[in-house]
Amino acid sequence: MDKTMSLPRAISTYLRDGDTVALEGFGHIVPVAAAHEIIRQRFTDLVLARMSCDVIVDQLLGANCLQGLISSFIANSSAGSLHELRRRIEKSDPKPLWFEEYSHGGMVARYQAGAAKLPFQPIASYRGSDLAAKNPRIKSVPDPYGGPGIHVVPALNPDLTIIHAQRADMHGNVQAWGMLGIQTEAAFAGRRLIVTVEEIVDEAVVRADPNRTIVPAHVVDAVVAVPRGSHPHSVQGYYDRDDEFSRQWSVLARDAAAVQDWLETNIRGTSDHDEFLAALGSDHFERLVIHDAYSTPVNYGGRA
Repeated sequence: MDKTMSLPRAISTYLRDGDTVALEGFGHIVPVAAAHEIIRQRFTDLVLARMSCDVIVDQLLGANCLQGLISSFIANSSAGSLHELRRRIEKSDPKPLWFEEYSHGGMVARYQAGAAKLPFQPIASYRGSDLAAKNPRIKSVPDPYGGPGIHVVPALNPDLTIIHAQRADMHGNVQAWGMLGIQTEAAFAGRRLIVTVEEIVDEAVVRADPNRTIVPAHVVDAVVAVPRGSHPHSVQGYYDRDDEFSRQWSVLARDAAAVQDWLETNIRGTSDHDEFLAALGSDHFERLVIHDAYSTPVNYGGRA
């Protein structure tokens, strides 16, 4: 089955107002273009699940797409603060944000439980932590084998998961390399799944290197080719991280009106991700070019 489609069609088909949507990718392969398309289509009342917050969280908040956030890290990486997020949490400006906080380990455990279709997952790292006292959804249960009690977190099954990766075939067999984060677990946990990729490749390319496949086609609803779909984050083997963009965002976002102007010009004022990139200028990406660094080929063998 050919599951390729445009990003606007994928988002309009598989997302609904009020859904819980996971946008995952840790350090690189972040589905930024998909977040921007959510803004363009003016979705509202979403609950966002994202382990590590970044500029897209600020942008989705500024666009009034979110009513809630489930996360374990709320800063703009090494680039500064997320001031739209801080206004919501610290001052309820322009309105409060429902926020459910976990550790990274707690978020991983929630996705793992969701992927395995289990109701919850035990986690040992909340022992001695006050986070369990702050979050009533973190429970303590007896050990049925006689040991001390252990904390558990509930399964996370987003209505829609969106991930980004390096490549996929038209059927939706997704391949990624570099730091993978929680991509696979989030994909299996979601009730629906959109995958954006740098390129669509022939099925033979995927079959030639099967160990790079992190998500199989049967759990994918749509696969979308979106070159530079992770900018300003990096994609291993394709382009570097745009730290300057993220630093500039931390300065711009101090002013709520400036956030609205930026969204109106750069997201709502562009028809798609290609137009957004074109507005940045072709020379913008010259400093993000990387050099080739190929891994050693492996011999998978085969029957004679």
